[in-house]
Amino acid sequence: MSELWDALIVDAQLATLTGDNGYGTIENGAIGWKDGRIAFVGPMATLPDAPQHLARHVEAAQGALVTPGLIDCHTHLVFAGDRAGEFEMRLQGASYEHIAKAGGGIVSSVRATRAASEDELLAQSLPRARELLRDGVTTLEIKSGYGLDLDSEMKMLRVARRIGEELGVGVRTTFLGAHALAPEFAGRADDYIDHLCHVMLPAIARESLADAVDAFCEGIGFTLEQTRRVFDAAHAHGLPVKLHAEQLSRLGGAALAAHYHALSADHLEWIDEADALAMGAAGTVAVLLPGAFVCLRETRLPPIHALRAHGVAMAVATDCNPGTSPLLSLRLAMALACAQFRLTPEEALRGATVHAAKALGLADRGRLAVGLRADLVLWEAREPAALSYWLGGALARRVVVGGNG
Repeated sequence: MSELWDALIVDAQLATLTGDNGYGTIENGAIGWKDGRIAFVGPMATLPDAPQHLARHVEAAQGALVTPGLIDCHTHLVFAGDRAGEFEMRLQGASYEHIAKAGGGIVSSVRATRAASEDELLAQSLPRARELLRDGVTTLEIKSGYGLDLDSEMKMLRVARRIGEELGVGVRTTFLGAHALAPEFAGRADDYIDHLCHVMLPAIARESLADAVDAFCEGIGFTLEQTRRVFDAAHAHGLPVKLHAEQLSRLGGAALAAHYHALSADHLEWIDEADALAMGAAGTVAVLLPGAFVCLRETRLPPIHALRAHGVAMAVATDCNPGTSPLLSLRLAMALACAQFRLTPEEALRGATVHAAKALGLADRGRLAVGLRADLVLWEAREPAALSYWLGGALARRVVVGGNG
């Protein structure tokens, strides 16, 4: 070799996830990287030289598990304040809709987020991001949607980008102005959507603050027609779309997302066979959010059998947010996806790596393969199923993001 690799892990159990099925296991394996990219992955017996001659730093895993870095592809991590009081209200029988109509819900987070300065918002959001990273996340998506005016939405998106810079983690930003109706537009939802499409979105696109555009298509959110207008505006600015769809009722959002070849449709408790068929044909990822399912005490399960039958890639995410999923562990989301939705541990791990990358439009991560980003985790575990088996606990021994860590 002409140049040494930056680092090499040897004597590891590798779950590469490189095939279409199985973990892609390599026993007694090694993985090396240089300049932020994976330079070698394979059995130790195929290393081109002795480990100490290959890399500046060599670490013996002693049989421990190495996987791709986890990818949290649906979070609302940037917000001010919390909504612990609403948690108590729900436990006393109040519904999500009742709380929202009483001035709580998303609008209460809007008030707190608007009032916070950009630095205050960063200070409140960084600890949440650190918790996700500590548990193995190397890339996360962060949505806006608690500003609902141009200045506040841009502030949220700037903070999201600053989190990536501060922590050295991959961050994808999503403009979710169509999260709820801005207070200034009470009773004028169509006017708000016009404002979003013609004022807010163009300004955000000019500043290159968003990697995608999302909307909340729901009875307490926005209609199918209003969502279509948001999607048309997003595509006019060259931005891909995602959608909160069929969480509380079936309005046709999943089919609309498929029609627009959305990166993902998320939640999906109320989809049917036809929706799954459309999503499979369009390549739209189903993002499952068991944290919200548990916190809202929902009983209608997303039809996993239909998603499997029609070849829909299933991602798993935390939906970290102040109201309905205050979840700070993607591994716990994986465990809940297995326990609540009956995913297999393999599906849960693929959902937090391979398919989560696809849900963000990223082809350079989510697997362990030469040339991909050196995003990986060395775990205090020896088999992949353990990541969904343990409910909590500190399992990540080392988290490497872009070759650093």
